[in-house]
Amino acid sequence: MKIVIIGNAGQLSYELVRILGEDAICLGPEDTDITKFDVVSETLSNLAPEIIINAAAYTAVDKAEEDPALCHAINATAVENLAKYCKQANAFLVHVSTDYVFNGHKGSPYLPTDPIEPQGAYGKTKADGEKALLEILPEASCLIRTAWVYSSHGNNFVKTMLRLMAEKPQLTVIDDQIGTPTWAKGLAEACVSAAEKHTVGVYHWTDEGVASWYDFAVAIQELGIEKGLLAKAIPVLPIPSSQYPTPAKRPHYSVLDKQSAREVFATCKPTHWRKQLSAMLDELKA
Repeated sequence: MKIVIIGNAGQLSYELVRILGEDAICLGPEDTDITKFDVVSETLSNLAPEIIINAAAYTAVDKAEEDPALCHAINATAVENLAKYCKQANAFLVHVSTDYVFNGHKGSPYLPTDPIEPQGAYGKTKADGEKALLEILPEASCLIRTAWVYSSHGNNFVKTMLRLMAEKPQLTVIDDQIGTPTWAKGLAEACVSAAEKHTVGVYHWTDEGVASWYDFAVAIQELGIEKGLLAKAIPVLPIPSSQYPTPAKRPHYSVLDKQSAREVFATCKPTHWRKQLSAMLDELKA
């Protein structure tokens, strides 16, 4: 199978390339412009992939409030363009979306079939991308929603926490936003499974378990010390979101129900987020 990965700078594309190796071609902004149909269509026509995995996204949640046009171009227009190309070329598309398409008020894990109601520019543009995909390419696409992604590559919450814990005398971390941390490696495995099996539909994929950002930070410190990535513990204090206002509204509860994904991506075993965090920190140390 000829696979093209869209996006070459992110955590997910990094893990996809590690899995697929020379079996995949990775395209970045220097290779094509996914926001312009004619440009991306010509690039892809020359490569003639059977499968496209879209790992490109505008993910700066707060910055999106100031730059909704660019956010929409990457998260919605580009998805529409890729879906149109795949329909014309008879190719299969795997696209990754986010827990931010939900409003966060449900209080129990979100099912793939639950209605979406995004709260900010980032979530709204990701929702627009989903709608375009499902309207244009429902029979030849897999939409995978995920959350709280991190890896040993790129910028993310884990690496930020490790840096701040080494620099600061103490930290405050929000304790009333609840979700599930996800190692990009496991997400990449699910994307590859969907690509290889042409799995059609909407699925949720995160690691197992539930955490607040505070819980996640405490675990990062404990494991960081255990693995010698941090020299000493500092106080990590829980605070409510109201004490840390941000430009973008975030869902208070965005745990995703993965039951259907466990069945469909049977070769990918969802693992508890703390165990995945430990494995990623081992990799970071190495």
